[in-house]
Amino acid sequence: MYFKEFDIRWSDLDANRHLANSAYINFMSHTRMGFLIENGFTQKELAKNNIGPVVFYEHMYYFKEAFPGKPVRVSLEIAGLSEDGMFFEFLHNFYDTNGKNFASCEMMGAWIDLQTRQLIGLPAQFNDAIRNVPRAKNFKILTKEDTRRFGKKPENLQ
Repeated sequence: MYFKEFDIRWSDLDANRHLANSAYINFMSHTRMGFLIENGFTQKELAKNNIGPVVFYEHMYYFKEAFPGKPVRVSLEIAGLSEDGMFFEFLHNFYDTNGKNFASCEMMGAWIDLQTRQLIGLPAQFNDAIRNVPRAKNFKILTKEDTRRFGKKPENLQ
């Protein structure tokens, strides 16, 4: 499992003086990018291959409030990948300094060709790299149908 640690800053708080929803999203994004960079998905390599990650959804589950004063740890596990690496699902958990899990998030995304703006499978070098990292206990092979499991676009937007 991959971890990053964060201090809760004044700017991470909302009107209730606890960790704001936007801070959870930022901490997860920072954790994902750290994980990807450490596994060869650097900005330079992504630019050379003209690809970038896109987020389909992030489903947050909050169990307890988090307040400033002590750092929090954010984990990342790979919960799913498609055979070609196009689709990915990450699981994030948030832990306080006592190791108590206070929030969790399921995140699904894909890779996009930055020129054609179309979803693409990962080039071999990236697909091989991501297949060699530890997986979550409930890991599954993803298909396009998995990306639609939470409904469809509203009719007025189709």
